[in-house]
Amino acid sequence: MLEPVRAAGGVLYRPGADGMPEVCLVHRPRYDDWSLPKGTRAGDEPALATAVREVTEETGVVGIPEFGLPDVAYRLPGGRPKTVRFWLMRAADDGPIQDTDEVDQLVWLPLPEAVERISYPDERPLLDLVACLPPITSVVALVRHAHAGERKDWDGPDSLRPLSPHGVTQSARIAARLATFRPKRLIAATPARCAQTLRPLSAATGLPVVADSAFSEPDDAADLPGRLAAARAQLAEARTLGRVVVCSQGKVIPPLLASLDHNPDVSVHHTRKGEGWLLTWSGEKLLGLSRW
Repeated sequence: MLEPVRAAGGVLYRPGADGMPEVCLVHRPRYDDWSLPKGTRAGDEPALATAVREVTEETGVVGIPEFGLPDVAYRLPGGRPKTVRFWLMRAADDGPIQDTDEVDQLVWLPLPEAVERISYPDERPLLDLVACLPPITSVVALVRHAHAGERKDWDGPDSLRPLSPHGVTQSARIAARLATFRPKRLIAATPARCAQTLRPLSAATGLPVVADSAFSEPDDAADLPGRLAAARAQLAEARTLGRVVVCSQGKVIPPLLASLDHNPDVSVHHTRKGEGWLLTWSGEKLLGLSRW
């Protein structure tokens, strides 16, 4: 079987003159088409990092990820499968197109006009979905702390167990993914490994890491419901800040997300160390949970 091509991109939007959103399409002279900005993932580059990089290169605009959109899958000439992972992104800083070999011009269009202009039917449903979304008011990037070795191999208090060398590498990757998210606050559960996970992101953004026990695993499993209630309350406060990064732990994240998503199947929210989610809200309404 042919190895699939993995790519990522974005639906980049900005407020138009009438307050309604405009989205960016790029023209590729090689194909003489109009499409959403996207590109191939480099090696083991995380999909979100690819999406932000490709959007910046092809449009000159830094996109702030806000919401995970459905993948688009199709076959290239010759039959090789390709899957593109997309995110909705709010436009931030702009500049000239960087990848001039790939893109020679771009346009900002209201959504109905963009649907008409875009060359690929597979990408139109993404624009239809965006058109139906209410305004996004806040996004929380929730991450499980990076790898910290095995508890049995650590002689000190578990709360002081540090990141392993692999965890340090993971924390740098987390910073690379979330620096462009432009958070307003960094919050970590109280164990040292949670604050250490956000340390590179703190250095990149200039933000301190604020410790909050609401996102820490309780010592007694019977106390978990109360801890989850505290975490939900803190998320409600975090929503007032716009964009926040929270580092939590493996026994908290799945039931917390299940309670927010009203999904009794906790297993679907299992989160590996160093991985996480975007939690997207419009006011008090949770629009969705998307892995990043």
